[in-house]
Amino acid sequence: MFDLNTILNPPAGLAVSVILGIAFILGMLHGITPDEHTWPITFSYSIGSYSTRGGMKSGFMFSLGFMSQRAVLTTLGFLGLATLYQAYNLDGPVYVVVGLAMFVAGSYILKGRYLHVPIDRLLGREHHSTQAERLPLHETEIKPVPLKMATAHGFIAGWGLGAYATIITFILTPQMPSVFYAPLVGLLFGFGTMCMQIALGAVFANIMRVKKLTVDQIKYVGRSAAARTLYLGGAAFSVIGALIVAFPLLDQLAIHTGNPIPNLDSLGVASILVIGVVGLIGFGNLYRGYRELKRLTFSEQRSLTSNK
Repeated sequence: MFDLNTILNPPAGLAVSVILGIAFILGMLHGITPDEHTWPITFSYSIGSYSTRGGMKSGFMFSLGFMSQRAVLTTLGFLGLATLYQAYNLDGPVYVVVGLAMFVAGSYILKGRYLHVPIDRLLGREHHSTQAERLPLHETEIKPVPLKMATAHGFIAGWGLGAYATIITFILTPQMPSVFYAPLVGLLFGFGTMCMQIALGAVFANIMRVKKLTVDQIKYVGRSAAARTLYLGGAAFSVIGALIVAFPLLDQLAIHTGNPIPNLDSLGVASILVIGVVGLIGFGNLYRGYRELKRLTFSEQRSLTSNK
């Protein structure tokens, strides 16, 4: 019943149980394939969590916000309000907002080293000085990665409408018997994504363990890389989003791979964001943090990690 063609091209007249089953499988595919709305954010928060449990929690917190948004989206789809997606390309604006959120999170972790943002008050903490810090990274306090912000990221990122969202919003949800059933499609899709993101979060969080570093060293490298990835990756998202707003045709440019599975079927702007943020910025900053750590003396390393 759940062959690949049925999952990616659901027919009309499906039973509620079948619709929900397909939504869950689509969510799993969405979570495990390289998607620009999930992987960069989960990667950033997970490496900053530096442990299997922390990485899994990062994936869970992000997916919690994402699942909530998808429930809202499928409800709007049933009511017909989501047709605005067919009239307007919201990818650009969503990229800009997601990028700004990542940028703020990265700045917060670095305590305003690059940009002063009064985010402390929003999180109920004492506000720090408005003076930007210009110290080398190993002399700059790096705050813990705020996982609660991952939930906000998930809700924001969910407004991007890719192939998976199109299927659940415009094909599956309208087949539900009433508006009260509509959120279930988004919830099951989000739950499928959550299962995969939790697993990926655990993998991302343990990347630096292959270097056989201590827990404190992994914590330092992970937090510094997470901060930089959120900061620089957020800037990249916003710039690309602004370019798409200005030149909508950019969002349509892609090289098709012949693979029928969404996120693997073509190489375009989305692929560039995943490769750029996770591959270049993310892994590049993990390596940079590792090299910085190794350049420090033993006493400097102890002083550094004991305060983080």
